[in-house]
Amino acid sequence: MRSPQNTVTTLARTWFVRGRLVGAAAIALAASMAIQNAMFVGVDAPAYGDPIEEVLAWHAQNRVVVAIAVGLEALNLPLLLLFVTGLHGLVGRRGGAGADWSRLAVAAGATLSAVMAFYAVLWDGVVLSAGELTEPSPVLELAWQMHAAAFAWSLPALGTTFIGAALATHASGLTPPWQRLLGVAGGGLLLAAGTANLAIADGSAILFVGVSGLAAWLVWLLATGVRLVRSDVD
Repeated sequence: MRSPQNTVTTLARTWFVRGRLVGAAAIALAASMAIQNAMFVGVDAPAYGDPIEEVLAWHAQNRVVVAIAVGLEALNLPLLLLFVTGLHGLVGRRGGAGADWSRLAVAAGATLSAVMAFYAVLWDGVVLSAGELTEPSPVLELAWQMHAAAFAWSLPALGTTFIGAALATHASGLTPPWQRLLGVAGGGLLLAAGTANLAIADGSAILFVGVSGLAAWLVWLLATGVRLVRSDVD
């Protein structure tokens, strides 16, 4: 029969391993998203408001770039869900403080995953259509517009995920106060940008408000991941 002390030790070790797994997922997600965005620096990718002729020409010539970006999106989906669900479990094991916020993060993360899957599917459609066309078609234009709209709608979903996760980790003592401030500020920027989703899908520079929030999300993910990997969170 296992002694109470051994049982406690085993549970502590299990929780520690789970904390490290959640932290590793956060670091991997931050790295994947950073690589995904860095790929488009210097390749003169079209903005959502650019003429459809430029969109067609760019996608016809940069199929490999988009294929890698969409492939990384397929990796981001399980990493995000692993992170938010694992985080909810860690919060629950620390007494439940912040559990409501972590539930919000899980729900928003699931919504974000669905929106980004739609975004990636439409981007595949744009590339496949561009490879067969010599001039823009209504189908290509519609796919590109819906792709832009999906991206714009991903901003408030990410902002809600960010705020929920940041407040949950702070309430449960997993992260220091500065990360809560970063989460609220960065998530707020994403939500603010999301309210102008139609303008962003049409090419508005308001997009850069959301980009600032995205940068804050990557910093927060990395800091949280490192903290979880390096410390005994329980």
